Amino acid sequence: MLPTLALVGRPNVGKSTLFNRLTKSRNALVHDFPGLTRDRHYGRGRAGEREFLVVDTGGFEPVAASGIMAEMAKQAKAAIAESDVVIFIVDAREGVTPQDHAIATLLRRSGRPVLVAVNKAEGMPAAQTVAEFHELGVGEPLPISAAHGENVRDLVDIALDEVPARNTVEEAPADEANAGERRVRVAVVGRPNVGKSTLVNTLLGEERVIAFDEPGTTRDAIRLDFERGDRRYTLIDTAGVRRRGKVSETVEKFSVIKTLQAIEDANVVILLLDAVDGITEQDAHLAGHIVEAGRALTVGINKWDAADADQRALAKRELTRKLGFLDFAEQHTISAREGRGVDALLASVDRAYAAAMSRLPTPKLTRTLQLAVERQQPPRAGVVRPKMRYAHQGGVNPPIVVVHGSALVHVPDAYRRYLEHFFRDTFQLRGTPLRIQFKTGANPYADSTARR
Repeated sequence: MLPTLALVGRPNVGKSTLFNRLTKSRNALVHDFPGLTRDRHYGRGRAGEREFLVVDTGGFEPVAASGIMAEMAKQAKAAIAESDVVIFIVDAREGVTPQDHAIATLLRRSGRPVLVAVNKAEGMPAAQTVAEFHELGVGEPLPISAAHGENVRDLVDIALDEVPARNTVEEAPADEANAGERRVRVAVVGRPNVGKSTLVNTLLGEERVIAFDEPGTTRDAIRLDFERGDRRYTLIDTAGVRRRGKVSETVEKFSVIKTLQAIEDANVVILLLDAVDGITEQDAHLAGHIVEAGRALTVGINKWDAADADQRALAKRELTRKLGFLDFAEQHTISAREGRGVDALLASVDRAYAAAMSRLPTPKLTRTLQLAVERQQPPRAGVVRPKMRYAHQGGVNPPIVVVHGSALVHVPDAYRRYLEHFFRDTFQLRGTPLRIQFKTGANPYADSTARR
């Protein structure tokens, strides 16, 4: 079992910057804005030959009584409870604050080994910088700079030396390194407050991410591994994507980017809609991006139990009118909060993944192409009619069919869409888009014609 290091501290002390430094990534959002990170965020780090897990947490308000700050405090306490070592990050430039004292008191009671990382200490004399932080009473303070990497390696080495021996001697299974490659990456996307985090928690069977009745609660893309039966998944809970005119905060713009990146990185996307609020143009815009990215897709219409008859009828009409281009995707009416329809939704994810990763034999692809052309030939372009000779597979996720022939540059988009539907129906590729690429063979007489 890999050692787990939890990063805790009050808002805006540099926890996410340190997380990105330790994981050599940019997976955690970093911005000069207090309270940006709200959920636990996991990553894998390495110090020499030693690997470890690191957990980024939201700004810690131990005495928060209600609202989103109380939910963030719950997440931070959960990270402390599941960690082997806690790295308590404080701000060298602001000094010790009453909130630091409150966090230190909670950490002493946790029974976990604690290291005090005095961040933003670049250019400051070490002894004077850490002097006042001794009063926290939770260990020897170490001056660091998460932004510049100063003393970060020393911090990790000290932290790993604190890990109980039982965690350092256990070895991972031989195939664990490849386990991530076999996991189905599933991104849950949708507008704010449609129930994405609630659906993730229902699938996991625990409150792993904050589900709060306030649009925009999730601001980052949170990755969570789980297993169902003999299948392994990585769920990606994303920030809600608003209309462009509504994205006013710089922080929320970063969140939108993280959501779009999550779509690109996923194998399958669950597009979550709201049966009560209806289907909007923003839903259609987001669905269009999923299709353009070529991701396999399943649609979940959430809050079906809370919708009345008129709302349900309107949702069905709008689904056809605004999202008709998603006819390849399976659609499910669900209640994420009650768990209704969630198993069927996950089964649809499995089918979409299988379709996206399908291997299509060249002989059958060529026969299918010939049959499609027999039923409907491509239209002429002047005196020229495109000729299609054979097809083969050019890739997966999404499946790509490469069609060879002559004058294929003249094939119109409408005929390309006809071929896409024909191949998808023939091979029963339910849940995934399909791409057609045309390759025109070189004209063997082109050079001789040019020399005349």
